[in-house]
Amino acid sequence: MTDTPARLLNLLSLLQTPREWPGSELAERLDVSPRTIRRDIDRLRDLGYPVEASRGSVGGYRLVAGSAMPPLLLDDEEAVAIAVGLRAGAGHAIEGVDEASVRALAKLEQVLPSRLRHRVSSLQRATVPLTRGDGSTIDPRTLTVIASAATGRERLRFGYRAGDGTASKRQVEPYRLVSTGSRWYLVAYDMDREDWRTFRVDRVNEPFATGARFTPRELPTEGGDAAEFIARSMSRMQPELRIDVSFRAPADFVTARLPAMLGAVEPTGTDSCRLRTVSSDSLEWVALRLALVDCEFEAHGPPRLVEHLADLGARLTRASSARPGRSGNE
Repeated sequence: MTDTPARLLNLLSLLQTPREWPGSELAERLDVSPRTIRRDIDRLRDLGYPVEASRGSVGGYRLVAGSAMPPLLLDDEEAVAIAVGLRAGAGHAIEGVDEASVRALAKLEQVLPSRLRHRVSSLQRATVPLTRGDGSTIDPRTLTVIASAATGRERLRFGYRAGDGTASKRQVEPYRLVSTGSRWYLVAYDMDREDWRTFRVDRVNEPFATGARFTPRELPTEGGDAAEFIARSMSRMQPELRIDVSFRAPADFVTARLPAMLGAVEPTGTDSCRLRTVSSDSLEWVALRLALVDCEFEAHGPPRLVEHLADLGARLTRASSARPGRSGNE
């Protein structure tokens, strides 16, 4: 193999498998001399790949962890697996999956061959996620388009559906994507309204980058903190729920079944605990999360949460008391 760049890529691909390679085996695999292998190893080290060599009759080369993340070579199956995983996490706003994962997905999909991109899309369409059921799932492509525009400082156009169903067209300068653990939000400067706005990404449709570059404006929060800006916007958009609920179960049992974003559960006994917290999430979602804890509980407030739980319980009771095999038209 006389093509040095191609040989280096093949050598790197071999070294990225979790094993130690004797120099003689690498030379045989690549059809070069051991001396050429040694020179190529030095080239990889110069490029920042931490290749470690061990001496002795059974010694060899292996890639180890370094101070920085070097570029990785992925085969087709590995690339598809990573893309599907990132899409699943980004598309359903799993807690802990933040903007970095969306940037990684955007970079990966940009270089995926069309045959692999088709496989990723097919797998995604064939997968049915178990979500919280409020319809706030997101097309991962929407996230990657927004992330790429924000990173590239490129103006963005999209359709937007407000909470009351009103549709509009927006042109914005995207600043940051923010994940709250249950939803994704876009912080952007709205060109038509000449002001900063937050957008729920699950209400964004058909986003596309216009190609027009912009110089980022200064976000009106201390240090340009997009998460703080989102928090302030959410507190203005909807009333907070001051939740007070007692559970007849140990605190660790309840904590494991509630989203961390709802706050800390305080033990009140060996087999009891209490949640006192303030939430900006919807009444329906909070009630559903409480019902999914799978233990007896009592809601002390607020009154509208107590009323909603009573209505929900009544509906479930009616559903469970229906006689089997009886249709709703009888």
